[in-house]
Amino acid sequence: MTTKMGLLVMAYGTPYKKSDIEPYYTDIRHGRKPSQEELDDLTQRYEAIGGLSPLAGTTERQGEALVLALNDSGLYDDIEFKLYIGLKHIHPFIEDTVERMHQDGITEAVTVVLAPHYSRFSVASYNKRAKETADLYGITLHHVNSYFEQPKFIEYWAMRINEVLENIPYEEYEKTTLVVSAHSLPEKMIVESKDPYPEQISKTAQLIAQYIPSINVVIGWQSAGNTGTPWLAPDVQDLTRDVYSELESKHFIYTPVGFVAEHLEVLYDNDYECKVVCDEVGAVYHRPPMPDTHPLFIGAIVDEISNIF
Repeated sequence: MTTKMGLLVMAYGTPYKKSDIEPYYTDIRHGRKPSQEELDDLTQRYEAIGGLSPLAGTTERQGEALVLALNDSGLYDDIEFKLYIGLKHIHPFIEDTVERMHQDGITEAVTVVLAPHYSRFSVASYNKRAKETADLYGITLHHVNSYFEQPKFIEYWAMRINEVLENIPYEEYEKTTLVVSAHSLPEKMIVESKDPYPEQISKTAQLIAQYIPSINVVIGWQSAGNTGTPWLAPDVQDLTRDVYSELESKHFIYTPVGFVAEHLEVLYDNDYECKVVCDEVGAVYHRPPMPDTHPLFIGAIVDEISNIF
């Protein structure tokens, strides 16, 4: 007999249309409406990447690819996974999606956050919201907390970086810098809680470095919030300037491994802001494609889920 099991794929979310930007931003700010200046700044960033982020469609495709891969894997003869998508800052919100699972008769589910590295302030917050609602309905949840060192995840990034390096003359490798980055988080919270997030980013960088030629590898942080308090540093733009000043790198390869899709933080914070700095110092900007629905990335999550059962 086949058991139906929920697959709750959780992600940050993004506006679906321009009128969603203000309520979306308000939710990020815990119910405080942004000023007109703040709203205009965010809107301008979306306009700079074509109007809106492609993240919503990508999240759906990633979820669909994942549930298909799980059901086709042959690992679960007695389980059929059913996809549910829950978002942090816009509908369908995580709580509403868990309620829908209950309405569909789901009593057990696996949760996956579309973020490879665990932090108490990111992945754990998604899991907490899901569990609080699941407990109301007696739904058992099995959490995938991270997949930052899954071999297929590392293989994906090594493959993409090596593809970029094929287009850089070998004699320029000593003047090539790989910038491994992730979303910054407030420094005080990370330090006080001894959060594993920074160490996991470092581990990903170390694992990737084993499968690429010997080039300069640095770790940076990006997309920090404007809270008036220190966030994890160095910022990738400052880091680029510092590395160029020290090594005069001719090529910078940006790999935002803390993200898994093309969206605002990559398309603007990397492809625009970091490229501006590369142009400023006279270096060449490179950025491999994001994982999106690549089979290696989807396979890495499938492999992590297989560790649960």
